[in-house]
Amino acid sequence: MAGIAAFWTVSFLLVLVPGADWAYAITAGLRHRSVLPAVGGLLGGYVLLTAVVAAGLATAVAGSPTVLTALTAAGATYLIWLGATTLARPAAPRGERGDEGDAGSWVGRAARGAGISGLNPKALLLFLALLPQFTARDADWPFAAQIVALGLVHTVNCAVVYAGVGTTARRILGARPAVATAVTRFSGAAMILVGALLLVERLLAQG
Repeated sequence: MAGIAAFWTVSFLLVLVPGADWAYAITAGLRHRSVLPAVGGLLGGYVLLTAVVAAGLATAVAGSPTVLTALTAAGATYLIWLGATTLARPAAPRGERGDEGDAGSWVGRAARGAGISGLNPKALLLFLALLPQFTARDADWPFAAQIVALGLVHTVNCAVVYAGVGTTARRILGARPAVATAVTRFSGAAMILVGALLLVERLLAQG
């Protein structure tokens, strides 16, 4: 239990650092009536990563340069594409767009969120490096079960922060269309930057 409590603090601090997840939550808050599909997708991606680490597959991925490069390229390309589409169609507050603000299905929004978190190789490696540090090999419950518990703690932290970010963006920026558009464009640029850095970092690692 002490390990889980310590991990909760570390996890919460990490979630508070803005990144691609924040950018997507902000965009969802401005563009749609509900942030639940987007946030739910982000959480689904982390649940998937938790399962991968618990099953031991992450070690194989991290140990294979080819697989890791392919995963990095897929995740980075997806982030760049999503960032580019956000820049091309920046989200205005719902009142500025009428029903268009809810365009797209819940499943589609959730899938985009899952792609952002689940295809992020840095998140996979973070889970691989961080979660085991808070497990106890001599504990009464299995190692895999401890990994699952820690992953779920991180997922809950993400749920609280990302839902708060998306909802706050809608309430605070909803009455400020110009600021909302600027923030959305910044979010799109952040996604592109993160994707580009992932690609550059992987190319340098291979070189």
